[in-house]
Amino acid sequence: MIRRGIATFTLDTGKCPRWLFERMVKLGNQVIEIIVDEYGPDEFIARISDPVWFQSLGTVLAFDWNASGLTTVLTASLKEAIRGKEKHLGIFICGGKGKTSLKTPEEIINWGERICLQDSDVKNLVYGSKTAAKVDSSLIQDGYQIYHHAFFFSRNGAWSVVQQGMNQNNSTARRYHWFSNRISDFVCEPHSGIISHLTTSCLNMTAKESQQNRKISTELVQSTYSGLMKDIQILRKHSGNVSKMIALKHQQQELVFAEFKNIEFHYHPVIEEDFSRSRYLEKILAKVCDYKPENYEKLVGIEGVGPKTIRALSLVSELIYGAPASYKDPARYSFAHGGKDGTPYPVDRYTYDNTISFFRRVISRMKASPSEKNSMLKKLERS
Repeated sequence: MIRRGIATFTLDTGKCPRWLFERMVKLGNQVIEIIVDEYGPDEFIARISDPVWFQSLGTVLAFDWNASGLTTVLTASLKEAIRGKEKHLGIFICGGKGKTSLKTPEEIINWGERICLQDSDVKNLVYGSKTAAKVDSSLIQDGYQIYHHAFFFSRNGAWSVVQQGMNQNNSTARRYHWFSNRISDFVCEPHSGIISHLTTSCLNMTAKESQQNRKISTELVQSTYSGLMKDIQILRKHSGNVSKMIALKHQQQELVFAEFKNIEFHYHPVIEEDFSRSRYLEKILAKVCDYKPENYEKLVGIEGVGPKTIRALSLVSELIYGAPASYKDPARYSFAHGGKDGTPYPVDRYTYDNTISFFRRVISRMKASPSEKNSMLKKLERS
């Protein structure tokens, strides 16, 4: 059972010791070999997309279970573990931390050429990677800056994205998981797992509750640039009194008054922004209006469209046209399998037992001493 969403951890600024990393690579190689042999490469991709399983794997490989470094170091160790064996395993890992993440599309294309993938398949993989990065950096505005992006895919075309962002204000990191086989809409709740002990008020344009807001945002840029800028000017003029905002119904050409309580917009990230004087925003909006995207996904994909553009369109859609956006943090759960005291929810025994059972089968086939196997299982159960 795959949980939906995001994982949050303390921000780890240390480095993984070479002796530990080398052992993680060796152990990771054995785990991957066994999983692929037993279940196939697509199952490994599916498992990686599950944040609970990903966290458990990091624990088995003996890294800190609750630190941000688990994501970056585990990804790097897995990438190194399959180096030279990618074709044999049918698994490919691209991207990583920092500047390495920017090389993800190039690495996907290179692997596509080496294993003779169809051009259309390669384009779909690159699109998945770029769109996941764009969505998590622009549509979920939770205060976390993406700094790690890893793209896992199989020869059969299944793919998973694991990326992580940092929040320097509260010294935490948050991990985002995607799985191709579970995505029906890139801009509507596309994630494959949520685990977090911290939640915050944020603009969440991927929520189902934001559907009408996404629709209006798209219609705004499908119309004229001058009309859109008039709406933004209205917001600037009335930014100090959001309890009574003027909404203009273009079809009826009449002014109507919409009543809003301040609390509904108390946490909106754009209330104090002066969009009308942002030359960059005006330039981007002019470009988008000229492009006239057919849907919200196409809108998000336009080069230059980022968090500020999304916020501006969201605010116009909400305050002028009455289409509310969601401000609920998409993170849902604290801890991997629940808490023994029922906080934030009772222990999910089925998922817990399934995770342990899966790794018990894998570990039983590994070339490790009995004491090492017992040690790994104990670490997994403690996590």
